[in-house]
Amino acid sequence: MKQRKIAALLMALLLSLSLLAGCGTTKSNESTENVSSQGSETIEQTSEVDENAEAAEKLLNDLTGSYQELWPVLFADEYAQIWLDDAAAFVGEENAEGAVEMLRSMVTADIHGEDAVSMYAEHPDETAYDCNFAEGLVTLTVNGTMISGKDSNGNDLFSHTYHYIGMEEQRGLYEFESDDADSGEFTYFYFAPDTPQETYHIEFRYGSDQNKLDSYDSGSYAYWLPSGISADYNQKMIEDCIQLFCAENLAG
Repeated sequence: MKQRKIAALLMALLLSLSLLAGCGTTKSNESTENVSSQGSETIEQTSEVDENAEAAEKLLNDLTGSYQELWPVLFADEYAQIWLDDAAAFVGEENAEGAVEMLRSMVTADIHGEDAVSMYAEHPDETAYDCNFAEGLVTLTVNGTMISGKDSNGNDLFSHTYHYIGMEEQRGLYEFESDDADSGEFTYFYFAPDTPQETYHIEFRYGSDQNKLDSYDSGSYAYWLPSGISADYNQKMIEDCIQLFCAENLAG
């Protein structure tokens, strides 16, 4: 019975992987709305934009460093027992192996974009996210407003400065645009508010079409959410990241 409950929970989580919960808002009554002036609304909106811009600048600073793909590291054989122990803390030893396998399946798809859309339309129970880097990117480096990448041979793929342009509404990602006119698939970078210091990994998206990047279940970037870990990761970072992932997805 508990195994069935876990499976149902994980399938629900699968369809909303890593989605940031939206804060509910309560509608004010009519009299309160009438009191609010258009001028004060403008000030509040401007303040929010400023705060987001400041937070975006801080995020880039906190992301300073180089990153490689997360899941090939975390799911290495040497960490298998850590996964089982952390999962068992939430679902029991008898269910740990199945829980870990389902967690793995959620983030290790090797397909995204239109192909994934077609496949999952026919097989919705197999829906998963591709969290690999794409476009030949192997190492991502953030250095202030400078974002760059290298391929598997250590050759430069791109290197541009970026500026903040807004917030992605669905997941609360910070959006950045290249200052170079011809940046191809590295024109836009969207970063989740995750940092090596706080979540021990990062999540992001990148591409050439901002409208398509805003969609997670259609278009060229559907079911794609690259995840990275510091190229200088250590054992503690690995253990903390696995524990966090299990806690976020198995607790409750």
